Amino acid sequence: MALKRSEMILTADDSAIAQAAQALRDGHVVGLPTETVYGLAANATDDAAVAQIFVAKGRPADHPLIVHVASAAQVPVFAAQVPDFAQALINAFWPGPLTLILPRQSGVATASAGGQDSIGLRCPSHPVAQQLLRACAALGVQGVSAPSANRFGRVSPTTAAHVQSELGQDLLILDGGECAVGIESTIIDCTRGAPVLLRPGHITRVQIEAACGRPVLDKEAVAQAAPRASGTLESHYAPRAKVRLMAAQDIEAKLQALGPHANNLGVWSAVRPDAGAGVLWRAQPSSAEQAAHNLFSVLRELDARGVSQIWVQLPPDTPEWEGVRDRLQRAAA
Repeated sequence: MALKRSEMILTADDSAIAQAAQALRDGHVVGLPTETVYGLAANATDDAAVAQIFVAKGRPADHPLIVHVASAAQVPVFAAQVPDFAQALINAFWPGPLTLILPRQSGVATASAGGQDSIGLRCPSHPVAQQLLRACAALGVQGVSAPSANRFGRVSPTTAAHVQSELGQDLLILDGGECAVGIESTIIDCTRGAPVLLRPGHITRVQIEAACGRPVLDKEAVAQAAPRASGTLESHYAPRAKVRLMAAQDIEAKLQALGPHANNLGVWSAVRPDAGAGVLWRAQPSSAEQAAHNLFSVLRELDARGVSQIWVQLPPDTPEWEGVRDRLQRAAA
């Protein structure tokens, strides 16, 4: 008997985790929570299963996926080499919101890698993700490819309900609550002899440098081309509404200029603007960590309310805000 829509979102108890692990073993896709965002998971070494992710998301097949593993013990399954500085990062930040791009074992996870000779690996810290990955490993599934569970280029989901609204009622989803971090993992390329930042996130470059004892390079500063990686396109994480980034004083000035004509606008700023009922305001936290946690939920909520534009106060240009600024700049591209 087919499950009802509400029954496709399962409270992540032992029974649900076992059901999801078996589904992944059998070549199906599953929605799973991580500490960053919800992912759309498939057996990373089953190219036919991974192909379902690309179809469901509308994602180009040459755009690689991140493989999630239960622990560092699975790294040799996928990676042919782990440089010393990469091992130091694994020791410091796994489980956690850090993805490492490493040389790929030949013939393994070809579809997940988008045809590249490198592979992105991450060990999530979310307890449900950990339980599921361990259950999968017990069934012979050594890792799952799990990009964000949304249509390609759109706003990432941070709740199970977001996933269902995005990908439909037929997807089995483990409900692990609201994601704690709220933006995707930091990505460090470890294939070019030095740590290279491909995507900022919750773990900052300052923390990366302290952990591995080496400076973190920007991909533009390295002559060798960077491998393709998740979430690094110029335009990404975008709601339907147009996103505009502004200084706080510019938001206030433009609203004052529009006066009563300021309608159908969403605003995410630190201070409530002096505006009428046609402007939906949401408070931007002063903490980078809390702002990251709220970011995608705010964009989704304002989009659902039907605003035509979302005006966002551009956060400070400081290291702790780098991940939030990156997502906003891509959303506005």
